[in-house]
Amino acid sequence: MDVSVKFLGAAGTVTGSRYLLDLGDFEFLVDCGLFQGRRELRRRNWDKFPMPPTDMEAIILTHAHMDHIGCLPKLVKDGFRGPIYCTAVTAELAKILLLDSGKLQEEEAEYARKKGYSKHENPEPLYTVEDAEAVFPLLVPKDFKKPFSIHPSVEVTYYHAGHILGAAIVRIVIKGDSQTKKLVFSGDLGRYHDPLLYPPTLIPEADVVWIESTYGDRVSTTVKTEEELAKAINDVFSRDGLVIIPAFAVGRTQLVMYYLYQLVKKGKIPNVPIYLDSPMAINVSKLYKEFHQDHQLIAVLEDTVQHPFQHSQLHYYRKQEQSRTLNDLKGKAIIISASGMATGGRVLHHLFHHLPDERNGVVFVGYQAEGTRGRRLVNGESEVRIYGQEVPVKAKIYSVEGLSAHADQNELIEWAEGFNQKPKLAFIVHGEEESAGVLAQKLKEELGWNTIIPNYLESFMLFEGI
Repeated sequence: MDVSVKFLGAAGTVTGSRYLLDLGDFEFLVDCGLFQGRRELRRRNWDKFPMPPTDMEAIILTHAHMDHIGCLPKLVKDGFRGPIYCTAVTAELAKILLLDSGKLQEEEAEYARKKGYSKHENPEPLYTVEDAEAVFPLLVPKDFKKPFSIHPSVEVTYYHAGHILGAAIVRIVIKGDSQTKKLVFSGDLGRYHDPLLYPPTLIPEADVVWIESTYGDRVSTTVKTEEELAKAINDVFSRDGLVIIPAFAVGRTQLVMYYLYQLVKKGKIPNVPIYLDSPMAINVSKLYKEFHQDHQLIAVLEDTVQHPFQHSQLHYYRKQEQSRTLNDLKGKAIIISASGMATGGRVLHHLFHHLPDERNGVVFVGYQAEGTRGRRLVNGESEVRIYGQEVPVKAKIYSVEGLSAHADQNELIEWAEGFNQKPKLAFIVHGEEESAGVLAQKLKEELGWNTIIPNYLESFMLFEGI
């Protein structure tokens, strides 16, 4: 048996994770993500798949972020009908996120049609809500740490990766006629001291490793997150202002709610109303109770009266009418709303209405990518454009580090050191050119690893005649 891999994404970029494994008589995909960011990357989402999707027999998912699952509806629309394996939480998150993505794709196509800015006479969405729903029957939930077969020669096991709820490291064992080979895909690795999620599992053996490199060139500064968050909030409250926290619905919002709960409990910030204004974040937060075995909050969540996601001062706002009432909110309160980089979502309404008031504060709790509204605010711009209008930035802008969902360089090296013997080959993936290059060099120098940074659409023979 010969085994090869083709890199269909996350090669030289942090998005579009897709790795096509070919065993001759069996081809399967690890992850099926959307390309995001620069226009030239997003255009790849429309490219024809390099093989007929009908010929591919299975997909293995690491976790539910869109750069790992977002192309599933297009693949299914184009004919894929095989099983899509994932952890049980990832299956539920995928349903929430893919429906939202389908709706956004439809809305963007309709907007382009109305405004006439598309080069196509009748712009179509990449996929629709109906296409997203067609993915759901193919999802096959699997437990952590329990091996399962996807082919007589291929066994898969999921291990905790941290990062977000349900995220997994994937270990694949391929049994040939004469040899057995082990492949390990890191997926996206989380932090080792995350208060909600289990740390990334150390895997003892692998012949070939795929390791993410999002922060391969970055060492996190030692930040006391609780103290930094409390300092920003109390500064706003000293002016009798309102705090707005833009946060991603999956992972970051739940971490923010945890820290706010702890700060109130310890008396480090006042016990004020907290409004979670994000239907998606509300749906995601409920999964923490349903899948309590997959995170570290078991003891806390057993208290049905008070816990980080359920207490008297926390208000869940699903309806748009409820959200609109927050436009007139004044005084000491906290609004958490998506999106985390202020590129869209309900948080734009709150920024539109509350940025002009110098008493208020906006607390960013994650990385703000270049070109986003969040980056412009953090950079201190005096005006930002929202809904076609220039909005004066009078509110104070804060940036709190320490809430990243990605392992930094030291943590990536720590995970790599968990292998008892160095793998024969390591692919450095899911990172920009600089971060991938720095991590590749560090793994070579410190651990003696044979590292390769693959190019988009590049293929490699992994094993011959096993």
